[in-house]
Amino acid sequence: MYTLSRRNFLNRAGALTAAALVPKVAQAARSTQVNTRGFFTIAKRNGRWWLVTPEGKRFFSIGINHIDSATLRYTENSHIWRDKYGNSMQKWLKQVREDLRDWGFNTVGWVQEVVTREVMNHRHSRNFTYEEYQWLDMPYCHMLPFVDFHQWEVETINPDFHSKGFEQWCDYVARAHCGRLVDDSKLIGYFYCDCPTWVHIRKDNKWKGPLFDPAKLNSEAGRKELKELAGQYYKVTHDAIRRYDKNHLIFGDRYEANAPLPEEVVQAALPYVDILSFQCFGNADVVNEKLGYWGKLTDRPVLLADSAGGTKAHDPGGPDEHRYPNPDVYGEVMRVLRDMPQCIGFHLCGAYLANRVRRRGLRNEKDKIHAEAIDRFTKVNRETSRWMRE
Repeated sequence: MYTLSRRNFLNRAGALTAAALVPKVAQAARSTQVNTRGFFTIAKRNGRWWLVTPEGKRFFSIGINHIDSATLRYTENSHIWRDKYGNSMQKWLKQVREDLRDWGFNTVGWVQEVVTREVMNHRHSRNFTYEEYQWLDMPYCHMLPFVDFHQWEVETINPDFHSKGFEQWCDYVARAHCGRLVDDSKLIGYFYCDCPTWVHIRKDNKWKGPLFDPAKLNSEAGRKELKELAGQYYKVTHDAIRRYDKNHLIFGDRYEANAPLPEEVVQAALPYVDILSFQCFGNADVVNEKLGYWGKLTDRPVLLADSAGGTKAHDPGGPDEHRYPNPDVYGEVMRVLRDMPQCIGFHLCGAYLANRVRRRGLRNEKDKIHAEAIDRFTKVNRETSRWMRE
């Protein structure tokens, strides 16, 4: 089995060797789904991986992340929520659906939004309920809260994957979430952790350290230990899902492509996930290098699950300010992904509404769009939809 140079791994932010020369890990012949009839699945057609709709059509996921209505309930703008939407999530989600379809998005990615970003308090909004997904009435992905070793998480200790409590918790999460979503044909699949800290940390969560000591990767025994640990995690989470939902895809963790990621973790995941998911911020060259590496190495479907290259801003600041992802970089990245035969989609780090923490969105806190920017996003999305149908 090919393994990366540990010296290169420890010295670089990710595995960035000449990907074209890397032997491929054997791909799974099929998804982990027990039943695919009437649900999204994956397939390789003419040398390219695709999502496949319940109707059997190929599908490239053009998604947006971070959709939270609480932005419209600040004291200064709550009249918009009352007057325009009548305090109704159902009515608001109808507007969200109309917008996203008009703008060329075909998927709702991770809906939770950053709501506080302090040194010891970095949290996201709640997930959507089954009923809210029905009101939204679009293909969507759902994040399961199995673990909290996200790279931005600063309050929770690292989990023990071999403990009885972890297995019980995973069973509860799957029972509570998957047990309700099991028959929904609009659900594409499940995410786990957002940028897990397997061997890296950020400044604010240094107190708890990474899940696994990267120094151990200098020995064969340490690499074996990491693969066993990751295998336990992916097996427990996979089995919990499949106990209650045999129908939907598993996207697994959304790895941080700009941080060290041992090959052993990905190898351990492959039997238990259907798609490799990545966050990768940067320009098209960065995305092509880092996402392309893992696609070529594994020849498994990969998803750019969260990315936005740079931010555009208009107006001087405050509630009238309109900051949004850079549509030029968005278009460049999308074109790179269309040329990547393993890529099955791109989910934009939006948000739909700009709150006062992220301060970036396709609508601002007064519920206004920036028409010129929206037109450019729409053009890229429609180009991609035409390419998908060719």
